[in-house]
Amino acid sequence: MKIELRRLSGDYHLQAVNEDGNTVETDASPAIGGTGKGMRPMQMLLSALGACSSIDVILIMKKKRQELRDIKVSVTGEREEGAIPEVFKTIHVHYDLYGPLDAAKAERAIQLSMEKYCSVTRMVEKVATISWSYDLHE
Repeated sequence: MKIELRRLSGDYHLQAVNEDGNTVETDASPAIGGTGKGMRPMQMLLSALGACSSIDVILIMKKKRQELRDIKVSVTGEREEGAIPEVFKTIHVHYDLYGPLDAAKAERAIQLSMEKYCSVTRMVEKVATISWSYDLHE
C-alpha cells in the first residue's frame, strides 16, 4: 500500500493520491496557517475509523441477510489538550441503521466490527478508549 502527497496551495494544503488514483485533500488548522481547504489529519483518522467500521457492518449485515437500506455513522473524538502530541484519549462511534432489521443481528454486526474486524479501530484502541452506540430506524 502506498500513498503519495503533493502540495496544492499555501503551506499546508496537500493532496494525497493512492495507487488507484483516488485523491483526498488535507490541510492544517487555521490556527497554524492552514486554509480550511481539506480535512486535518486527525479528522481523517476519525473518518478512516468510521469508514472501516461501516464497511464491516454492511458486509456482516449482508451475510446475515438483513436489508440494511442506509447507514449513517458519527464519530467524535476527544484529544489530550496541552499534550504533545495531542492524541485522542476517547472516541465514540454512533451508528444509525435504517431498514427492517433484527436488533440482535445489528448489534452483533457492530460489536464484531469494533472488537474484531476493523483494522483502524484495532490500531487506535491502543491509545484511546473507544465506545459505540446505535439506533435502529425502520
